[in-house]
Amino acid sequence: MDEVKELLSIPLEELYKKLETSENGLSEEEAKRRLEIYGFNEVKKKRITFFQMLLLHIFNPIILLLLFASILSFFLGEKIDSMIILIIIGISLTLDLIQEHKASKAAEMLKERVSVTATVIREGKRREVKVSELVPGDIIVLSAGDIVPADCRVIFAKDFFVDESSLTGESYPVEKDANKNNLLMMGSSVMSGSAIAIIIATGTQTEYWKIVKGVERVTETEFERSLRRFGYMILQVSFVLIIFVFAINALFKRSILESLLFSVALAVGLTPSLLPLILTLNLSSGAIRMSKKGTIVKKLSSIQNFGSMDVLCIDKTGTLTKNKITLVKYVDIKGKESEEVLLYSYLNATFQTGMKNPLDEAILEYKKLDISNFKKVDEIPFDYVRKRTSIVTQNNGKRILITKGAFESILPICTKIKVNEKIVELNKNLEKEVYQTFKNISSEGFRVLGIAFKEVDEKEIYTKEDENEMIFFGFIAFYDPPKESAKEVIKLVEEAGIEIKILTGDDEFVTRKICEILGFKIKGKIIHGEEIPKMTDEALERIVEKCNVFVRLTPAQKNRIVNALRKRHVVGFLGDGVNDAPSIKQADIGISVENAVDVAKEAADIILTTNDLKVLYDGVIEGRKTIENTSKYIKMNVSSNFNMLSVAIGSLFLPFLPMLPTQILLNNLLYDISQLSLPLDNVEKNVVKKPRKLNVNFLKKFMVIFGPISSVFDILVFIILLTIVKVSEHVFQTAWFIESLATQTLVIFLIRTTVVPFFKSKPNKILTINILLVILATILIPYSPFAIFFKFESLSLNLLLIIFAIVITYLIVVEVVKVIFYSKVKE
Repeated sequence: MDEVKELLSIPLEELYKKLETSENGLSEEEAKRRLEIYGFNEVKKKRITFFQMLLLHIFNPIILLLLFASILSFFLGEKIDSMIILIIIGISLTLDLIQEHKASKAAEMLKERVSVTATVIREGKRREVKVSELVPGDIIVLSAGDIVPADCRVIFAKDFFVDESSLTGESYPVEKDANKNNLLMMGSSVMSGSAIAIIIATGTQTEYWKIVKGVERVTETEFERSLRRFGYMILQVSFVLIIFVFAINALFKRSILESLLFSVALAVGLTPSLLPLILTLNLSSGAIRMSKKGTIVKKLSSIQNFGSMDVLCIDKTGTLTKNKITLVKYVDIKGKESEEVLLYSYLNATFQTGMKNPLDEAILEYKKLDISNFKKVDEIPFDYVRKRTSIVTQNNGKRILITKGAFESILPICTKIKVNEKIVELNKNLEKEVYQTFKNISSEGFRVLGIAFKEVDEKEIYTKEDENEMIFFGFIAFYDPPKESAKEVIKLVEEAGIEIKILTGDDEFVTRKICEILGFKIKGKIIHGEEIPKMTDEALERIVEKCNVFVRLTPAQKNRIVNALRKRHVVGFLGDGVNDAPSIKQADIGISVENAVDVAKEAADIILTTNDLKVLYDGVIEGRKTIENTSKYIKMNVSSNFNMLSVAIGSLFLPFLPMLPTQILLNNLLYDISQLSLPLDNVEKNVVKKPRKLNVNFLKKFMVIFGPISSVFDILVFIILLTIVKVSEHVFQTAWFIESLATQTLVIFLIRTTVVPFFKSKPNKILTINILLVILATILIPYSPFAIFFKFESLSLNLLLIIFAIVITYLIVVEVVKVIFYSKVKE
């Protein structure tokens, strides 16, 4: 820190010497050399290695229990059982690791597609460079909307305000200058003004790294919260059952080792151990499908919120509209075309160097004007409080302050007005006339800015305090046409059960016209930003439910609306500007576009890479599919894992264990393999028509109804095998192994849909083939050389047919109960 203090306090020339740079920046060769020395400008957490991932899996409580049981078996002479347990653990871990590694690799590749750049001066020329390639000594140019890419010292600033709230907790933007307050910290965002700075530290040498090192803020999604609650419930049931079974078996019937192995195997069978992997596979495969459709997922867990989202807040400009702005009018206060208004707008757009914006680009592209007689003197950059930009220009010895901005921010600083080439005092009648002209132009769907000017005295620096007693001059109007896909997407999103709310900085008239063109029905009244500070939080919560269009909003007001909506909804926010960034970050699901400002892209969870808004709808559908396929796995577990409950009950009354510990572990392994393709399963259209949430109460009801069916059929198998067929111990265990695995896996075809399987809802081919191969392997193992290791015995054809009949009967009963269940219980 002492070194940083020194770099911030020494004279500029000395700083250049110390960092071996200059105002013209580094050469490309020197930048490459320094990149090799200092490394990439990144503060990502160290990537987890394959070995670390393996250790994380091994230190799973169930795996540790199995390893303990295996070691104990080995030392007590049960070497074959010990080896079988180790082999099954090895296969299970390998499958988990391979699939998880693939999923994390896919997620990394998707993140790499979204890169943030910085404007750097190298060899005296400005150019865009990846933030990761910046080095100490680089000279960077910053303006509103940029993220500070490294720790820097300001060497020039003009009305430069930075938001450091994420680092310091300071809620208001802080002004920075080239004197005392000259430290810019990596990760802060530029709110207004412009600056040139020199990088003094990158990557893990920054203050940002010192703050975030070892801390990873993880926000739990609504879906994850439900999943966690459900997981706790299953674990509690499993724990009580296992302790009970172990105690009964150890005290009254069998050896402690055999009882321990049996109880641990039951734990594996009862626990939905594959759930984290299934969830990861669902999310990564969903992310890959979304990327093919133009949606980049930066944070995998956000897909769940995408599927659960029931309110979408949209910033109109650049999201519903094309953001291809064209200048269409330049008029005086009476609405007549004025070349002078165009000239003053052109001067303002040409000489301003602060925030890059499409409005100025539209002015400059409209017509090339000769302004060689004008010289720029100074500039007062745009900010979101003033909502205007001013420049001071000199021509023929006169200095003129020209201000351009939102109409309601320009008129209040004017005391005079130019009418028919005359400058007169601004009175109420003229104010009404000006307002009417503004309303007429805005009502056509044009975005309108006001223009004002005044002569100023000569001085060295001009500030926002000089923006007073000005002369209102006229209007410039722009047209930003709606995107072709916007009308269709609004309809699709609303049909999908998501309410859209428009949150914009634009005025009421433009917004109303765009809503009319897009066929967007305005609910309640249009709420103006100036009304929001007067509302309590409770009042705002009521208003946001009743209304769906909010205009002339500041970033803080957008934030308040998002927070009010989050009390009752899962909220998405789609925006692209610096003023949208706080709300993008605050929403449950932050969405931005590829051409958004850096701070908006950085705050977003999901980025749309195409101009077609339909990818937004496609992303929502993929999110819902992900939740549905995860829900299928949970339903399958709660309905079929009651087989393990049957094993527990059977162990208390049978003269032998209904299934040996190694057989239970093999059963669980084959069951897990059968489910690895579940994330690829087809999802019915009616399922994704509304927001999806993991309904824990529904799953409890599902478990209470379908779980016992599995147990009843297991006990039926016990009775048939013992009293009717009268089989030996190992034949009993083999027959029940086949029957239990067949019912466990085949039931997915029924519970994956609410309608008739195969006829009205077809499963994915890979899922079908995978499950059938597992069933085939289950039947063949007792006839294979491996049978001896698991103490299986081959079954007669008659016994196989009996098992087949029981399985078919079970599936028919489940289908009948399913129809009755869904007629009475809604998910």
